[in-house]
Amino acid sequence: MRCALIMTVRNEAEALPRLFETLGSQTRPPDEIIVADGGSTDDTVKLLRDASVRFPLRVLECPRANISQGRNAAIAAADAEIIVSTDAGVRLDARWFEKITAPFFDPNAPDVVSGFFLPDPHGAFETALAATTLPFARELRPETFLPSSRSVAFRKSAWQQVHGYPEWLDYCEDLIFDFDLRRAGFRFQFLPDARVYFRPRPTLAQFFKQYYLYARGDGKADLWLKRHLARYATYWVAIPFSFAVLPFAPLVALVLWLAAIIALCGTPYRRLVELWQTLSPVEKIIAFGYVPVIRITGDVAKMIGYPVGVWWRVARPDTVHHNLTF
Repeated sequence: MRCALIMTVRNEAEALPRLFETLGSQTRPPDEIIVADGGSTDDTVKLLRDASVRFPLRVLECPRANISQGRNAAIAAADAEIIVSTDAGVRLDARWFEKITAPFFDPNAPDVVSGFFLPDPHGAFETALAATTLPFARELRPETFLPSSRSVAFRKSAWQQVHGYPEWLDYCEDLIFDFDLRRAGFRFQFLPDARVYFRPRPTLAQFFKQYYLYARGDGKADLWLKRHLARYATYWVAIPFSFAVLPFAPLVALVLWLAAIIALCGTPYRRLVELWQTLSPVEKIIAFGYVPVIRITGDVAKMIGYPVGVWWRVARPDTVHHNLTF
């Protein structure tokens, strides 16, 4: 049974050499690699074409294609029955492709294998960002885990049955794809040892943009309504209320502030202690201070992005929506 690796790229010339280095060390190489380029203006396409001498790689030039459109084009072009997806901005564990495809050769094979991704931070800020935003595998429930398309494998026939990735959606598209697969009854297997390593955004501004776009995608797809409402309630009701009662009930205000700090930063700080071993003492202090800044920045980005996505959805009533208000 053939297994194909697919990905979409746009202006990834800086990241591709690291990806190719780890792709070349795979213990089980892909039978074919299909890369859809969404209109790169740097040396991405040249690097891909150069790599086709070393790897069984085909490049599809898809100008102005979004991530969903690029993935669908790459999958449609693949000859393999098993499709493995990743992103250009990762490095692969040497046994990643072997591990993520192995379950499909078992007698009781699943339809979808959910791999995992771990942070690959550089410096204090990226370490703090990883601790704040990326869960550890032990924090997840395997039966409900929804894989990122940075590390996932599935049958091409399953992709066909759910009509592929949602091309009307530019962000959070892999979640909708996961929901469609689950709704169709396909069987998932969580395989946290099938790992890729993902570098967090290097600056606060880039992180803000990332989370704004994620939240805008949530609004477009009608995802996580309760979570977003809880965020608005925290910042617009609970925190202002705590300051309002401070002159009259300082103990109540203190309890509210402590609860907010624990809710916002408790888990990130626990992760940070495990991630910061390579940092110097000064870098550890800096990373510690970054955590609340990152948390608040991400929440603000989400509170701005979500209503933009909702407005997009309301203004386009003919668009396919999934009404997933979790």
